[in-house]
Amino acid sequence: MLESVESLLAEHARLEASLADPDVIGDPDRLRDVNRRYAGLTPVVTAQRELDSASGDLEAARELAAEDAAFAEELPVLEEAVATAEDRLRRLLIPRDPDDDRDVILEIKAGEGGEESALFAGDLLRMYLRHAEKRGWRTELLDSTESDLGGYKDVRVAVSAKGASEPGTAPWARLKYEGGVHRVQRVPVTESQGRIHTSAAGVWVMPDIEDTADVDVLHPNDLKIDVYRSSGPGGQSVNTTDSAVRITHLPTGTVVSCQNEKSQLQNKESAMRVLRARLHQMAMEEAAAEAKEARASQVRTVDRSERIRTYNFPENRISDHRTGFKANRLDAVLDGDLDAVVDSAVQADEEARLAALAGEGE
Repeated sequence: MLESVESLLAEHARLEASLADPDVIGDPDRLRDVNRRYAGLTPVVTAQRELDSASGDLEAARELAAEDAAFAEELPVLEEAVATAEDRLRRLLIPRDPDDDRDVILEIKAGEGGEESALFAGDLLRMYLRHAEKRGWRTELLDSTESDLGGYKDVRVAVSAKGASEPGTAPWARLKYEGGVHRVQRVPVTESQGRIHTSAAGVWVMPDIEDTADVDVLHPNDLKIDVYRSSGPGGQSVNTTDSAVRITHLPTGTVVSCQNEKSQLQNKESAMRVLRARLHQMAMEEAAAEAKEARASQVRTVDRSERIRTYNFPENRISDHRTGFKANRLDAVLDGDLDAVVDSAVQADEEARLAALAGEGE
């Protein structure tokens, strides 16, 4: 760990010097990359300085304890401070997900349960929109297909941070744990006899890949682009022009459709944005499947069929099946208060990664 810290401290010093370099300042793309990396390493530098300070205080107290009993009484407190600083530094040294600083595209699809599932998909959408609002993120509805009762058969929304994010606080770093099957238990509005039903909706979270990002360029020959007239609930026509766009990525068979905007160009841009995100996510999943041990150490699953959470309305309870988190405050969670649920996933993921690192060191 010491060697790792020393190399990161040296890199941080080099980056700090680069921020005063006219060549870097004059290159917006390079300056952005340097700033992002510098911000990512700053917490490590701060944690190392705190550990050095705590260790120095402990060493001084031990030397003085032999002469003054008052210093001996302080040793347990100082030892705990050192242990806390070491743990914080150790967690900061866990290899980060390279996409952690990215924004996300979040897709929700109704599953088993018919109209009730579509209504639940709408509840999940509202939950994520409210959560984004509480965290100061921007949201943009990219595309949706509404159900007859006002829910969503499927909906896609972009979630983005306003400006640079502190490490671990960007949309992807937090929302990547939301992917999977979300199950709901409640009395549906379509149920006349008051019986509790179980239905589900699927959530897929993808890093939002900018057009200028370091990703494979989508070759025009690999794309089949169709235009058609958009439709609403029940199949009725919404627009009188062929503004909806469907893009098929021929090598993978991935299909993306967008129809929310009245402009064909805007729908095409949204569809391309989602397609880039999907292809990037597919590449991530393939890499994770090839490294089964690495995948096993993470809470976030690449299997979108995994049931990750249950929302029990009669008992006002939410349960996360991966982390064991339970709370009888479902109403607050559905109103966007998701932090405690996500924090449990982040902590479990960190513990698993630390355990994996310890195993590699043995």
